[in-house]
Amino acid sequence: MEQKIIFLTILGMGAVTFLPRLLPVWVLSSRKLPPLVIAWLRFVPVAVLSAMLLPALLVQNGQLDFSSSNLFLWAAIPTFLTAWKTRSLFGSVIVGMLVVAVVRFWGG
Repeated sequence: MEQKIIFLTILGMGAVTFLPRLLPVWVLSSRKLPPLVIAWLRFVPVAVLSAMLLPALLVQNGQLDFSSSNLFLWAAIPTFLTAWKTRSLFGSVIVGMLVVAVVRFWGG
């Protein structure tokens, strides 16, 4: 490929990635949002994270897996409880990593 095409492709990919993030902030920064919209927007990160995380926890080899061999599902339980109780991202990540590490170390 020509260098010019590669450069234009990278610029286009950057614009496609950056503009959808910039435009809402730019347009809405000078406006006062209704309290209902603000309350609704607070649930967006949780909903997106849940939508990305749940299939990874429940699906193993293309099938739902609620068995005791599904390490990540069982590690998610104390991690979720830690996140709920402490509201600490760092603490939740540490708990999840420790549970997985301990189970892998002693469980083989």
